[in-house]
Amino acid sequence: MDPGIVPMEFIGELWYWRGPAPFHFITVPKAVGLELRAVSPMVSYGWGMIPVRARIGRSVWETSLFPKDGGYVVPIKDVVRTAEGLALGDTVTLELVIRS
Repeated sequence: MDPGIVPMEFIGELWYWRGPAPFHFITVPKAVGLELRAVSPMVSYGWGMIPVRARIGRSVWETSLFPKDGGYVVPIKDVVRTAEGLALGDTVTLELVIRS
């Protein structure tokens, strides 16, 4: 992660959304979501998406948080799930750093 930037870290459960474009997600906890909402106007690029660098274990990737049900969800790429040995329902520690 970028030096000098304080990452947000939380634990979440991996869940599946089947369509129309199937994907796996982790829901951002409400308290972290409130922090994100405060900076959202400065970093969002449409539809409320927030660009982030994410880390689970040794896997680091760039993605964007999706607004959902008043909070945010983090899409988890298949390559990350495979590399980290993740399965549906697993609880993982996720680190986020907002990208500008």
